Amino acid sequence: MPQITEEFMREMLAKSRPYCVVILKAGPKIGMEGVRDIIWQHGCRNMELRMAGLLPIICRVTDDSDVAGIGIFNASEEEVRKIMDEDPGVQAGVFIYDVHPCQSFPGDSLPG
Repeated sequence: MPQITEEFMREMLAKSRPYCVVILKAGPKIGMEGVRDIIWQHGCRNMELRMAGLLPIICRVTDDSDVAGIGIFNASEEEVRKIMDEDPGVQAGVFIYDVHPCQSFPGDSLPG
């Protein structure tokens, strides 16, 4: 592993900026009839948000927990809450969510 100097660490921390992490969970209506169509609409909307640069990281969670997904938004907490409140899955009660302000480094991405 590369060696990280104190100088490098301070330089990197100075470059960090705010983002918001959303943890998407199964809502009370996750088992309702027609849920697949709602989840499809939710997924298409996520792709639109991704293409607009607002949701650069989208992760579907595939274990047996109540967590359905995690997203990192390039927006303020207020903006993210508005976006999520307009999500078709949230509006239908299929999903609920938590928003957590965080910091990271511009340009970070998942490996290809």
